[in-house]
Amino acid sequence: MIQWDNRFSKVLVAFSGGLDSTVLLHQLAALRSQFTLQLRAVHIHHGISDFADAWVTHCQTICERWAVPLDVVHVTLHNDGSGIEAQARSARYAAFAQIIQPDEALVTAQHLDDQCETVLLALKRGSGPAGLAAMPETLPFGDNVLLRPLLSISRETLEEYAHAHQLTWIDDDSNQDDRYDRNFLRLRVLPLLQARWPHFARSVARSAALCGEQEALLDELLADEIASLITPEGSLTIAPLHEASQGRRNALLRRWLTQRDAPPPSRAMLERVWQEVALSRDDAAPRLQIGAYDVRRYQGQLWWIKRQAAPGKQIVVWQPPYTPLKLPLELGILRVAQTGYAVRAPEQDEQVSVRFHAPGNWHIVGRERSRSLKKLWQELSVPPWRRDTTPLLFYGEQLIAAPGIFVTRQGQAQDHACWHIDWQKGE
Repeated sequence: MIQWDNRFSKVLVAFSGGLDSTVLLHQLAALRSQFTLQLRAVHIHHGISDFADAWVTHCQTICERWAVPLDVVHVTLHNDGSGIEAQARSARYAAFAQIIQPDEALVTAQHLDDQCETVLLALKRGSGPAGLAAMPETLPFGDNVLLRPLLSISRETLEEYAHAHQLTWIDDDSNQDDRYDRNFLRLRVLPLLQARWPHFARSVARSAALCGEQEALLDELLADEIASLITPEGSLTIAPLHEASQGRRNALLRRWLTQRDAPPPSRAMLERVWQEVALSRDDAAPRLQIGAYDVRRYQGQLWWIKRQAAPGKQIVVWQPPYTPLKLPLELGILRVAQTGYAVRAPEQDEQVSVRFHAPGNWHIVGRERSRSLKKLWQELSVPPWRRDTTPLLFYGEQLIAAPGIFVTRQGQAQDHACWHIDWQKGE
């Protein structure tokens, strides 16, 4: 059934225990000796269903029977307003990214009927060719690759295979809940369409493939232009977009967002990015929320920024012997390192702390006059979304430095006692 590409010898299978992934894992286990596959599986425990623990046991039993090493990863869903299906998918793929090994291919079990559902959902959202291209059989996954070897095979064929080989699988109770859009299509819409047109799913898949070809061609034609608009920091220069036609501008915006791993934007969303963010008045600080991220404008550029809570007036004391300090709200780690931003070492009687709020005026190295922190952020071109989340190093009540940005005169490095502060930023 599977036509395997022998370039991929290390394989990580996303194994839910359902019909599709069970057939996939069985097929790959059967091909193991022929292609010398290093095969392992990963099961994601979402904690949503009351049966989640039983599913883990089932998957462990199957993998033991087929001699496939299995990792079970527990994830927590974060309510970002995108809906439980999207949240679960994001959590799954984040877990896959954490566990996958170098040179290993992630293999998932989406099939022909899944592809048809994906195209219909894209039509429901009003997607263009990019959305209608649906799921490719092969695509990059970080530094690895994601493969979908069942994408041309119908669910009916998978069921026939499973029965013929006496496979057992999990029937997720939530699959019968037609409140979820994909289930509604699977349970109520597709059976009617396929009863009328038996080859409907395969025809939809062909249309998706054609849309994919058109998008790939556009990618080639716009590659140099989009590269010239994106800065080393990943922001998008706005000015040249004013001269572009609406269609060209939307294509460029869509590719910029895609490169930032944003959800596929609708035409309405692209229009909002342009009208509400790019074209907002000069003195505004526009922000358009998309899931857990914001599209912001700063210094003539569009930025894709993960929304981050600010610690406010929180104070984090850094005690001797000054081992690496984990900052609140996943803002990263501060450490005294061999290299980094040079500041004077603290005196024995000076308490070291990290804050995110510093009222008053401060005199930094390289400036003739003292300034408020707000003025310093502006003069040093620190974007607004970073100003409340940048750690500030204090000795006692004296501001010493914002690592990587400035040092105050009172914090200047001294030859006889110097620290190097390295800030490893969070996600």
